Amino acid sequence: MNARLRYAAAGALALPLLLTGCSLFPTTRKLPVPQAPLVTQTATPEELVTRLNQRWEALDTLTATVEIQASVIKTKEGLAKDYPTLRGHILLRKPGMLRVLGQLYGVRAFDMASDGKNFTLSIPTLKKAMRGSNSLKRKSANALENMRPGFFFDAMVVRGLEPDDLYAVTADSETVEDTAKKHLYFVPEYVLSIMRSKPGSKELTPVRVITFSRDSLLPYQQDMYDSNGNLETQVNYTNYQDFDSIKYPSLVTIKRPLEESQIVLRVESVKENLPLTDDQFVVKLPDDTQIQNLE
Repeated sequence: MNARLRYAAAGALALPLLLTGCSLFPTTRKLPVPQAPLVTQTATPEELVTRLNQRWEALDTLTATVEIQASVIKTKEGLAKDYPTLRGHILLRKPGMLRVLGQLYGVRAFDMASDGKNFTLSIPTLKKAMRGSNSLKRKSANALENMRPGFFFDAMVVRGLEPDDLYAVTADSETVEDTAKKHLYFVPEYVLSIMRSKPGSKELTPVRVITFSRDSLLPYQQDMYDSNGNLETQVNYTNYQDFDSIKYPSLVTIKRPLEESQIVLRVESVKENLPLTDDQFVVKLPDDTQIQNLE
C-alpha cells in the first residue's frame, strides 16, 4: 500500500471516530477513591462462630423501645403503602417467647404475644384477634396471614449455630455510597453461610447467611431461608450504638420478599437480661373480641 492509500485508510478510520466524539488517544479521568475503615479486624472462621455463639448464649431476655414503620411494597407495580409510625415496646425471652405492642398517639393499635409455639395478635380498635401456631401449616392466599412471629424474634437477635449446622466463611468487600456526605466507603466483610444436610441426600440447604463488618466484627446483615431455599427474611442492622453497656443497632430493617412487606425499627433503648415473667407474654382479650383461628 502506497503512502496515499495509507493516509486515506487512516482518514476513513478516524472520520467515524471523530464524528461520534471518540478520540484516537486515551484520556485519564479521576474517580472517587473509597475511604477505607480506620480499623480492620481479622478472625478465623472458628473465632467468628465462637463470638456469635457466645453472644447468643449470654442473652436470656431483651427489652426494647422502638418506633415501628411498616410498609407493603409492590415492586413489580412500583407502588408502596406506608402505614403510620407506631411507638412500640418489644419483650423477648429465649428460647422463643415474644411480645410486641404498638401504640398510635397513646392508643393501643396492636398487641401480639407468642410463647414460642402459639401466638395471639389482638387489634383492640377493631375488637378482633387472630390466633395460630408459630409453625405455618398451610399457606393462605392472604400473604400477611402467613407472617408468624418467629421471623420477628430471629430478626431482633442473631441466633448462634445449632450442633448439626454446617458453615463456611468467606472474606469479601463492597463499596458503599454515603449520598449525604458524597463519599464512597470501602467495607471489608466476612460472610458466614450456614447450611444443613438434606436428609437422605448429599445436598446442602441454606439456612442463614450472616454478613459481618470487619471494623467491628458485628453482623450488619442476616438473610434467612425457608425449607425450599427461598429467601424468606432479610434483615439489615445499621448504626450500632451503646445501649446500657451493650452494642445494638439503632436501625433494624426487616424485609419479607415473599409477602412484599417491610418493617423498619428505630431503636430508642435496649436492655438485656432483665427478669421477664410468663404473664408478660400473654395477651388478654375482652369478651366481645372476634377471634380468627389461623392454620
